[in-house]
Amino acid sequence: MSVSARTRSSQTATALGAALSRFEARAPLLLANVPDGFDAFVAADLARALARRAEGKAAVFAHVARDASRSAAFREALRFAAPELEILDVPGWDCQPYDRVSPNGAIAARRMTALSRLSRAKSSAERPRVVTLTADGLLQRVPPRAVVAADTFSAAPGDVVDLAALARWLEGNGFLRSGTVRETGEYAQRGGIIDLFAPGMAAPVRLDFFGDALESIRAFDPESQRTTGQLRSLDLVPMSELRLTSDSMRRFRLGYAARFGGQTRGDALYEAVSEGRRHQGVEHWLPLFYDSLDTLFDYLDGAPLLLDPLIDDAAEERLKQIADYYDARKFAHDADPANSGYKPLEPRELYLTNEEWRGVLERLPCAQFSPFAPPQGAGASAVDCGARKGRDFAPERNDPEVNIFQAAADHVAALRAQGKTAIVAGWSDGSCERLGHVLAEHGLRDLPAVATLPQALALGKGATAMAVLAIEHGFEAGDLAVIGEQDILGDRLVRRRRKARSAENLIAEVAALGAGDLVVHVDHGIGRFVGLETITAAGAPHDCLEIHYAGGDKLYLPVENIELLSRYGSEDTEVQLDRLGGVAWQARKARMKNRIREMAKSLIAIAAQRTTRQAPKLVPPEGLYDEFCARFPYDETEDQLAAIEAALDDLSSGRPMDRLVCGDVGFGKTEVALRAAFCAAINGRQVAVVVPTTLLARQHFKTFSERFSGVPIRIGRLSRMVGAAETRETKKDLAEGKVDILIGTHAVLGKGVSFRDLGLVIIDEEQHFGVGHKERLKEMRAEVHVLTLSATPIPRTLQLAMTCVR
Repeated sequence: MSVSARTRSSQTATALGAALSRFEARAPLLLANVPDGFDAFVAADLARALARRAEGKAAVFAHVARDASRSAAFREALRFAAPELEILDVPGWDCQPYDRVSPNGAIAARRMTALSRLSRAKSSAERPRVVTLTADGLLQRVPPRAVVAADTFSAAPGDVVDLAALARWLEGNGFLRSGTVRETGEYAQRGGIIDLFAPGMAAPVRLDFFGDALESIRAFDPESQRTTGQLRSLDLVPMSELRLTSDSMRRFRLGYAARFGGQTRGDALYEAVSEGRRHQGVEHWLPLFYDSLDTLFDYLDGAPLLLDPLIDDAAEERLKQIADYYDARKFAHDADPANSGYKPLEPRELYLTNEEWRGVLERLPCAQFSPFAPPQGAGASAVDCGARKGRDFAPERNDPEVNIFQAAADHVAALRAQGKTAIVAGWSDGSCERLGHVLAEHGLRDLPAVATLPQALALGKGATAMAVLAIEHGFEAGDLAVIGEQDILGDRLVRRRRKARSAENLIAEVAALGAGDLVVHVDHGIGRFVGLETITAAGAPHDCLEIHYAGGDKLYLPVENIELLSRYGSEDTEVQLDRLGGVAWQARKARMKNRIREMAKSLIAIAAQRTTRQAPKLVPPEGLYDEFCARFPYDETEDQLAAIEAALDDLSSGRPMDRLVCGDVGFGKTEVALRAAFCAAINGRQVAVVVPTTLLARQHFKTFSERFSGVPIRIGRLSRMVGAAETRETKKDLAEGKVDILIGTHAVLGKGVSFRDLGLVIIDEEQHFGVGHKERLKEMRAEVHVLTLSATPIPRTLQLAMTCVR
């Protein structure tokens, strides 16, 4: 039985048939009752149906989303619903119209990879193809299809290749020459070896030549530069939509002069292109490099379009934005032509007009999704897809007497009883794992993880599975029910994870040094960085940093010894420079070492005493802790998870915790404190949260109250903004152990405040507390766990943490 028959209602099947008929008639169609997320499942069935009707020919259609985020969500859902489809993404530029900067290199590479594949003749053996677009990208004109199809480079071992011609091709098509190839769009040449990282490739390749004969093509690791495999052939596409050849540069000069006059002296853009250089933002003059531009519709060959809801509004707003940016540039140029520095092309040269946009949509077969029911009297132009939005557990979330996870488990059991296939969808692997643990505590055990819809359907009728599927809300259609993570837990604010920076990237950041910056050499002291200088030593050139010292002394430090330098920590630019070979720097270092030894002796003694003391072992119960974590409306970062795990390990070690969590505002330090506080309070120990201001105390009280809603933990507060009656009652209940978590300012440190069984002290922004307050905090640190949060820790606190004393 097909996926369509298993998961769709009769209404959906009727809608698919109507869509195919309207496509053949090139008439518009409204696909109604399509909730967010379900559009990808409808698109998957349409792709299969088009492939069957194509009778051996390639089946292609395009999906146009309102913006890039909706397009990305559609692609993820489509990969889940139909893994057999070929998905080709054509992203829009990530810069504003008439900007001074070029589109991101990765974006440009993805665009050219997609355009190159679309420009080639389609083969009957190709899989059904779905092209994903955005409204702003579709409105933008692109290089001619014939030029893109012809402007490729192909080679295989044994071919004869002109190395100089290949280097010119790489330069002219947007590749950047570098010493070592690590990023997409870079190339390097060393004798008869050319390394390059082409768009669309998973790894860079190394071309090894003997003379003009290509001997081998090998993939290699960009980090280690070691070979990882052999390739039989290589197909390269341009990195940029703009080609710098003698013909294109001549065409640009003529067009530029014709539009803006012949006064080009001092024009940075004109001079850069004339010299064969890529000026920043030159892509915004793309029409001048070609006789004419095409549109993405020319690449699609009349393929049917599936349109996002409100797509017309998105296109209209984009066209208004383009007009506004053009008017601003034009006004500045007309007001002062000699100094404006920006000569904009008319919008119609680089973008579609509103008439062209609407004319194309009227000519092409298209269907528009709508989450609403079909309007009355729509006739054949609108059909009902038979889906509906899934169950939303908002009432259960707002009722403290109801457990939302038990409600979700009961709902899944009801779907099973109806013979429906239920999929519980999470935003990430981590959230799926967490949801699975929590639901298992409420009766849904051993939920299998699936990567695609066919895998879920293969489990049998009435099965339930977990899947990573980034949809905002679930839906029900036929025998399929998808329950989204947001349906159960509320809005999830998902942040894209960033790759951890490698050591090489950290070293590369030294290039941020500017001329005149103060630096400190470990052996010579404070000097002033002047710039990079190439000197000849032992008959070979060396790149060195030129550093000036007092008395006109100069130090040339080889770049490979850059670790000997550090930035000078003060903003004072009038600081006294040290003298090369002098004793002042060495004397200061000796005095500082003695002071550090004395301070370290005291601090280490305190730390040693704490290690000999016993502290309560606080371990959270798994089920209840997982439910508490699931209420966090974000996707934890790797560093955040590491901080949480480290804090929980300390709490369960039996020794007093003294941990610093350092991070900028909004990076999630409070969540670390919340989970540590939960661990302590659920084990019957009291928690003190000390903050420097009443505003922060009020914010934390609100956050803690919301997160601990429905948990049998009482939260109190103390500050000058709290009334006298509430203060007296809070102090009394705190001493009797009725308040589990106390949040307040320095009032928490008052002598009239006593805890019955204090287990954890959380200090937010410790650097704002005075000496007297810190003395009181030291008294509280005797045998309790201490967690310090800070966005800007004082140097001593940070050093203690970095040296593992804290």
